[in-house]
Amino acid sequence: MAARILPPSTEAIAEAAALLRAGQLVGMPTETVYGLAADASSADAVARIFAAKGRPNDHPVIVHVAAGADLSRWAARIPEAARRLMAGFWPGPLTLILPRAPGVLDAVTGRQDTVGLRCPSHPVAQALLSAFGGGLAAPSANRFGRVSPTTAQHVAEEFDQTVPLVLDGGPCAVGIESTIVDVSTELPILLRPGHVSAAALSAVLGSPVLTPAQMETRREVPRVSGALSAHYAPRTALRLADPDVLAAEVAAARGQGATVGVWSAREPAGATVWLPAPSEPEAYAQALYATLRELDGQGLDMLLLESPPATPAWAAIRDRLGRACVGSGTR
Repeated sequence: MAARILPPSTEAIAEAAALLRAGQLVGMPTETVYGLAADASSADAVARIFAAKGRPNDHPVIVHVAAGADLSRWAARIPEAARRLMAGFWPGPLTLILPRAPGVLDAVTGRQDTVGLRCPSHPVAQALLSAFGGGLAAPSANRFGRVSPTTAQHVAEEFDQTVPLVLDGGPCAVGIESTIVDVSTELPILLRPGHVSAAALSAVLGSPVLTPAQMETRREVPRVSGALSAHYAPRTALRLADPDVLAAEVAAARGQGATVGVWSAREPAGATVWLPAPSEPEAYAQALYATLRELDGQGLDMLLLESPPATPAWAAIRDRLGRACVGSGTR
């Protein structure tokens, strides 16, 4: 049965909740990217996510909860740092890694002692969570390792015969996946950059947030979504080029007979396809995955993107692009 895209009416949300209670998958909009949602308390339903995405079995999924939900179903305890971050950023694009509660599925946690929880701010996601009445496992609604979806149509294109219903919440406002912070121990660790910056986290916590590489005493950190070196990747080979050499890179590729798609602030001579890139990080992040999908569908030999600035405001974007480059070029 082909996926149906429905506007988020009361009836459509009720139908989506009924499908979830029956163990089916639903495409769910969030402010970050669209999620492939399933009942996080059902082993069979969560298994459908892994099968549909081709996701490794040890890769944990994030549990999405409604505003004001009882978190004791999922977390054994809520440390003070987690409470501060929830007060500062929930609902919103922040995932917290917490000690798992008894009964949380191993498939959800990747057989770890921690669980990732997020309270999305998208009104359709909140309406669906409230109608469903429980937690929803909802990794990005794309084949594992590929470009994340930011529209309902993207989800339907990926899973036309697998997902019976996609709720259309419009284009995602943030456009890249949530920030992930490990608060399962006393020292909060930033595991995945996102819209909520390290500076914003530190301001709420009153102390710096470190990355694993910055820790004086290295310890094992939980595995989390989107942390593999190859991820978010188009099938077309993708490279980044600094602005001062971008035109030369295009010319070199065209000299070898390659067709080249370019996303940059200015159009370089010789580009087969050129799309203008936003100059502000928020607009760039919102457009990133839709642009990669558009260029990836052009049948080009190569994609060249102008390297974003190496500043904190662009950290999450640079993270996604670096992983996309590593995983690109496999059709």
